[in-house]
Amino acid sequence: MSAVVHADTTGDELAAIVAAAAASEFSLTDRANRALWLHALADAVDADRAELLAIARIETHLSEGRLDGEITRTVNQLRFFAGVAIEGSYVEATIDSADPSLLPPRPSLRRMLRPLGVVAVFAASNFPFAFSVLGNDTASAFAAGCPVVVKAHPGHPELSRRVAALAERVLADSGAPAGCFGLVEGIDAGVALVQHPLVSAVGFTGSTRVGRALFDLACARPAPIPFYGELGSINPVVVTPTAASTPDGVAAVASGLAASFTRDGGQYCTKPGLVFVPVETGFESVLAAALSGVPSHRLLTDGMETAFARGTEALLERDDVEVVFDGGSGADAASPLVVAVSLDAFVAEPEAFLEEHFGPLTVLVRYPDGDPAALGAALAVLDGSLTASIHHAPEEDVPALAAALSRIAGRVIFNGWPTGVAIAWGQQHGGPWPATTASLHSSVGASAIRRFLQPIAYQDAPASVLPAELADGNPLGIPRREDGVLVSVR
Repeated sequence: MSAVVHADTTGDELAAIVAAAAASEFSLTDRANRALWLHALADAVDADRAELLAIARIETHLSEGRLDGEITRTVNQLRFFAGVAIEGSYVEATIDSADPSLLPPRPSLRRMLRPLGVVAVFAASNFPFAFSVLGNDTASAFAAGCPVVVKAHPGHPELSRRVAALAERVLADSGAPAGCFGLVEGIDAGVALVQHPLVSAVGFTGSTRVGRALFDLACARPAPIPFYGELGSINPVVVTPTAASTPDGVAAVASGLAASFTRDGGQYCTKPGLVFVPVETGFESVLAAALSGVPSHRLLTDGMETAFARGTEALLERDDVEVVFDGGSGADAASPLVVAVSLDAFVAEPEAFLEEHFGPLTVLVRYPDGDPAALGAALAVLDGSLTASIHHAPEEDVPALAAALSRIAGRVIFNGWPTGVAIAWGQQHGGPWPATTASLHSSVGASAIRRFLQPIAYQDAPASVLPAELADGNPLGIPRREDGVLVSVR
């Protein structure tokens, strides 16, 4: 039976796909082969770029340049996780030799991380390649040794099927275990996937409402499973008075903000949606001027356009909100919108301004210069976010601001903008609720693999049962900790 289903997946079809994934013994494959398969997938996506790009243009309304760059990112992610798998430090191999002289006596202990099991991946709407069928969750799960069943996003179904067919073909041709990858479609299939007893973890990128509902299902199972959800984030920004004290400083921050919050129609989880700006700096007029030539943008789905219209309407109806810039609304596109509110109004009713608006909208919070305590009180009511940013002057003292924002963000940015998430070992893409359901882990970068692993320790085990990563002499040459000392023989 093909894992690529061209209509809403039935319960029997889903059961067969998940059962095949669980029976694939993908977790028994070695890291070298998994790296080979990830490279093969990357090569195939790159080779089929033109066809995939044409499908995505029709289904998503995103520009050709944006989508082409996203294909490149997807290819790079697959290759990056191939490198992570080969390097091997992610398994955290640790060996403690037996020592009967200790109290209590220490047996021989060998510990590492191993694959968790079948991973359900929910594709995102706004990244039809990089967080979709062969996106970051799938790449990191494969690198970890976990078979994957993807729940396709309804916003780009044909693209999802096409990429899934590519994946199925490439994995089969390159010798990967049969059944290690599958695709399902439909709301009911998504619910059943989270509840299926053979699914061991879920990766999700989407709205807070849907993510919370699925998270609750994962927790309510007879045997709960980890649900790694990336949900809502407003990504607050603080512009210091010193940063806005010169015309050049104001112009630089205003132009950067204009580009960041309107990028691809503001449809990024890292869009700066709340910006604290000092009063009487001229910032708002400069920002409005920077937005004057920014076109409207059609959003990804009709549902998103409706939700964005409702959210903006609710803000504009408030007496304490002032419009700074309104690009006007088209019949089928969203235009840039900037509103402003006083610091007192924000603190009095923060929940009204902490909602994520998926589109080209940002809220300015005007705060008085010379009253850091008032600004600190406002920052104290912020919810968790993926990022927080500080725009400051060179040599300006900002540790207090950094500490306040570190409390609520997974990544703190200085004199930069949050849109654009590098693929790197040091990346952190996750933050306190509601940004993610599990802020201990990243969904981008090497540590994303940690979500799909679980520890196991072998005590006084015979050599014949030990994984190669824990064998005497370190035959794989991976970084290991041996009797407390970090070593590598590469």
